[in-house]
Amino acid sequence: MAHRTDADIIEKTHNTARFFVEHRHIAWVLLIATVLCGWYGYNSMPQRKDPDLPVRVAVALTTWPGVKAQEVEQLVTRPIEEKIAENSYIHPATAADYGIRSITLPGLSIIYVQLGENVTDTKKQFSDINLKLNALNNQLPQGAGPIQFQSDFGDTAALMLTVASPRLDDVEIAIRSRSVQKAIEEARRLKPSKSTDPRVGAVYCFPQSISPDAVRRGFDSFVQLAQQDGVFRDVRSFAGPGYIGLDGSSPRSDAQIQSYVDWYIRERLRVSELHPDAWGPVLIRDPNETPRKMAAVAGDKYSYRELDDFTDLMARTMIGTLQASKYQRAGVLSEQVYLDYSQERLANYGVQPSRLQSLLQARNIALPGGSLEIGQKNVIIDPSGEFKSAKAIGDVIIGTSSSGSPVYLRDLVEISRGYQSPAKFLNYYNWRDSEGKWKRSRAVTVAVFMRSGEQISQFGKNIDEKLAAVRQILPADLMIVRTSDQPRQVKENIDLFMDALYEAIALVVLVSLLGFWEWRSALLMAISIPITLAMTFGFAYVLGIDLQQVSIATLIIALGLLVDDPVVAGDAIKRSLAEDHPSIVSAWLGPTKLATAIMFATITNIAAYLPFLMLAGNTGSFLYSLPIVMACALVSSRLVSMTFIPLLGYYLLRRGDKPEPSVEERRQRGFTGLYARVATFAIEHRWKVLIGSFAFLLLGVIVGKQLRSQFFPDDVQYWATVDIWLPNDAPLSATNEVTQQAELAIRQSAEAYGRLHPGKDGKPRQVLHSLTSFVGGGGPRFWVSVSPEIQQLNYAQIILQVDDKEDTPTLVAPIQAAVSSTVPGARIEVKQLQTNPVEQPVQIMISSQADVASDREPEDIRTLRALAAKIEDIFHAVHELLAYTTTGTRRARPSGW
Repeated sequence: MAHRTDADIIEKTHNTARFFVEHRHIAWVLLIATVLCGWYGYNSMPQRKDPDLPVRVAVALTTWPGVKAQEVEQLVTRPIEEKIAENSYIHPATAADYGIRSITLPGLSIIYVQLGENVTDTKKQFSDINLKLNALNNQLPQGAGPIQFQSDFGDTAALMLTVASPRLDDVEIAIRSRSVQKAIEEARRLKPSKSTDPRVGAVYCFPQSISPDAVRRGFDSFVQLAQQDGVFRDVRSFAGPGYIGLDGSSPRSDAQIQSYVDWYIRERLRVSELHPDAWGPVLIRDPNETPRKMAAVAGDKYSYRELDDFTDLMARTMIGTLQASKYQRAGVLSEQVYLDYSQERLANYGVQPSRLQSLLQARNIALPGGSLEIGQKNVIIDPSGEFKSAKAIGDVIIGTSSSGSPVYLRDLVEISRGYQSPAKFLNYYNWRDSEGKWKRSRAVTVAVFMRSGEQISQFGKNIDEKLAAVRQILPADLMIVRTSDQPRQVKENIDLFMDALYEAIALVVLVSLLGFWEWRSALLMAISIPITLAMTFGFAYVLGIDLQQVSIATLIIALGLLVDDPVVAGDAIKRSLAEDHPSIVSAWLGPTKLATAIMFATITNIAAYLPFLMLAGNTGSFLYSLPIVMACALVSSRLVSMTFIPLLGYYLLRRGDKPEPSVEERRQRGFTGLYARVATFAIEHRWKVLIGSFAFLLLGVIVGKQLRSQFFPDDVQYWATVDIWLPNDAPLSATNEVTQQAELAIRQSAEAYGRLHPGKDGKPRQVLHSLTSFVGGGGPRFWVSVSPEIQQLNYAQIILQVDDKEDTPTLVAPIQAAVSSTVPGARIEVKQLQTNPVEQPVQIMISSQADVASDREPEDIRTLRALAAKIEDIFHAVHELLAYTTTGTRRARPSGW
C-alpha cells in the first residue's frame, strides 16, 4: 500500500482490523467465543496414539490336515485366489504391492489380499469377498476348510494387559511339602522294603485346581515302564491335592534317574504332551529334605484355566467401557473332554466306537420346550439334554446289560477334562522379583481396542476405573501389568507439546524484550500464541482432525510460525504510533498497510505443505493431518493478526517517550546497521555473491549425499520386538526352548548395557523392565507398525520393554548381536518400532504356472528353489542388508557378513 497515503487509507478502508478496534464490545465477545470454542474443540476432538488408517489387508486361512503342499496349492489355494480376484477393488499387483499373495504349506493355505489405495469403505469390500468365500466352502475337497477370512487382524490395540501368575508362596510350598513328606513316610512305614537299595521318592506336582486324574494316566505308564527297566522296584504310589508320586527302591543315582525321566518325556510321552501347569519331577531320598527340594522346583501358583477365568472376567468388565470396541485374549489354552476306551470292552457290549459320536450328537442338543400357563404366570419348559459338564456325558445310556439294566457311558469309557494336547500357543511373562532375580511365569494377555473417534485419555481413565473395580474380586497377588499403554504415549506427546508451547511463549517474550525493548510488545506476542492455538483447535475439530502424534508434531512445528504474523502486525502498530496517529487509528492502520504482504506470506507457507495431500496409500493417510493442521494454524495466525492483535494492541501498545529514529539513523547502528552494510555489499558485488552461493549449493549437495536418507524415523518408545523363526517342522516345545535361550541372552545383554551406561550415582542401571513372550504365533497388534504373524508352531515373538525409552535405539544392536551369537538353530530379528512401517523395502517374487500332475515333487518347484538360492547369494553381497525373507521365512544376517 505504499502508493496510498495514510489519509486515503483512513478515509476509504473498512476491514476486519478496523471493525475490531472500533467495535470493541463485539470484538471482546468474539475473543471470548474463540477461546471457548478452542477449549471445547481441544477437549472434544478424538485423541489417539496414531492416525486412524484404513486396514486394506485381510487374510484367508484354510486347513486341509495331512495333505501335501502341492495338492493344497492346486485344489485349495488356487480356487480361493480365483474367487477373491472376482472383486474389482483388489489392488493391482505392482513392484511395491501384491494384490493377492499366497503361501501354501502342508495342510495349510494362507492367502493375503490387499485392497486398492482408493478404497475408503474397506468393510464393504471385505464383506463382499467373505460372501464369495462362504459360497466356495461347499466346493472344496472333503476334509478341507472351512475358509477363515480375517479382515480385522490389522486393528491396533489401545491397551494391552498381561495377566501373569506369581510363583507359589512360601506358605503354600510349606503346606504342600508337609503333605508330600507325610505321604512318603506313610508309604515307607506301611510296608518296609525288603530290597537293600535305598528308597527314592519321585513326585510330580501341579496346581491344586487340577485333578490328579488329569495326569495319572501318563504317570502310571511311567511307573510301569520304570519297573520293567529296573529303575524302580517295590513301588508304592500315592497322590494328594496338587501332587502324585511314587516311592520305591532304586540302584541308580539321582542323575541317572533324572536322565531316565528326561528320556521318557522326550521319547515316550513327548515334551508337548506334558501338562502345561505341572512343576516338573522332584526326587526325594530323605523325607526331611522335602521342603528344600519342593521349593527348588516350585512353579506358578495359578493354572492356565484359572488365568482363563481371571482374564475372561477382566475382559468382559473392560468391554463395558463406553470407548472400548472389542477385546482379544492371547495365551488361553482351549479345553476339551477326552473319552478313553477299550475296543475290547466296547465290543463285549456290542457298541462300536463310531457309534459313540452319533449317540453324543443325538443327546447334546437344545430344543425349545415351549411354555405352560399356570395361574397368572407363563412357565418356560427347558428340556434337559444339552451337556453342561463332563459328568453329564457319562450319564448317557448307550445300551442294556444281559440283565436288562441300563449301561451308562461312564461304565465303559474313562471321561476326563483337560487342555487341548499338544498346546498350539503359549504366553509367558519375564519379571524381576524383590531380590532382582528374573522369573518366567505363565500368562494370558488381554488386548483392548478403542472405538474410532473416541478420546484415548477418557478411554484410559474408564479402563482404570473398571480395573480397580474388578481387582477387588481377583487374587491380590495376581500380576496385572501393562504390556502396551497407548494412553500413556498420548499423554507424553501432549505433555511434549505443552512443554514446547511454554518454551515458545518464553522465547517469544525474551526475543520481544530484546528486540522491542519493552514489556508491552512482549506481552502482546505472548498472548497471541494461545489465542491462535485456540482458533486452530476450533478449526481442527470442525474438520474432524484427531489429536494424534502427527497432528501434535505439526502443532509443535507450527509454533515457530504462529507468531510471524502477530509480530509483523504488532511492529506495524508501533510504527503507526510513532507517526503520531491516534491509538484507535494506529491499532488497525499498521496491520492494514501490511495486509497484502501478510496474506501472500500465509498463502506461501500453506502451499509449501499442500503436496503432502497428494501422497497415496497408507503414507498419505498417515500424513493427512499434517497439511490440514498446518493450514489451520497459519490461517488462524493470519486472522488473529488482523482481528485480535489490533484489538489488544489498542489497549497494550503506547507511543514511546523518545521519537523513533529515522530509517537512515537505524542503518548506521546496531544489528540493523550490520545487516544494512552486508546487504549493500551483496548488491554491489552481486556476481561474486552469486558465484559464492553456487559454491555453498555444491557443498550442500556433497554433504547431503553423505547423510542417511529415511522418510520416516524409527519410533523411540519403551518397546521393541524380537521375532524368532525355526524350521517349518519345529514343534512348539523346540520353539519354546529356543525362546527361553533368547530371553536369557536378552537379559544378559541388557545387564551388560546397564553396566556400561551407569546411572547418575555411578551404579549399574536396570535397563530392562520385562519380557512378554508369545510362543507359537504373534501377540495382539499393539503398535501400528507391528504386523502380527499368524499362529505357527515354529515362530515366537518377544516384546521387550525398557524403563527409559531413550535406551531403546542403542540397546537394539547389542541385543541383536547377543541373540545371533548365542542362540543356535534359529533366525532372530530384533526390531525397533517404526513410525510408518515398511515391511520389506525390496521384494523379489518368482512364480511359475506348472500344475501338480504326480506325487513326485514338480520340476518347476526345484527350479524355483534353485533360482531363490541364487538370489540369496546376491543378497549376501549387499552389505547394507540386515535380513531377507524366503518363502515366508525370515533369515537374519549371520555374523561376519
